[in-house]
Amino acid sequence: MGYLGNHLATVVTGVFAAVLTGLWPYFLENYGQNIINSIFLFAVPITWFLAFTCWISQKSADYMHKYEAHSSHSEKKSLSSSQTTQIYTSDGKQVSPNEIKVAQNELSGELNTLKESVKLKDSEIERLNQEISNLQTLVQIESLKTELANLKMLASKSKTKSK
Repeated sequence: MGYLGNHLATVVTGVFAAVLTGLWPYFLENYGQNIINSIFLFAVPITWFLAFTCWISQKSADYMHKYEAHSSHSEKKSLSSSQTTQIYTSDGKQVSPNEIKVAQNELSGELNTLKESVKLKDSEIERLNQEISNLQTLVQIESLKTELANLKMLASKSKTKSK
């Protein structure tokens, strides 16, 4: 927490506000009513407001952290007490830890089979995407062949007309 109890920002801002407040009469006396007076008129209340805001925010943070330690302790306590509580099914029967482990093992087996089927589906989708891209390439080749044949036909017609 340091020497100032995390109030360093409050102290620095408060000292700055006090210095400005102390210098205000000096500047007013030596320089008269001018732009400096207007600057002090705005700066002094603003710095005191900042000092007050820093103080309030640090008090709020201290208050919140004071109760944070207690809440984490009570959460640990509730977790340890919940481990000793018994688990009941929806019809009111008590479930033993062995039955829970058996159910966990069954569910993990089902989960593994689902993961394997998803992997198979993913590989099948990848294979189908490859086939689609191959078919698109074949279609492009056939369209190019058709265009080439049409161009040859047009070229032969233009040769026969020019003779």
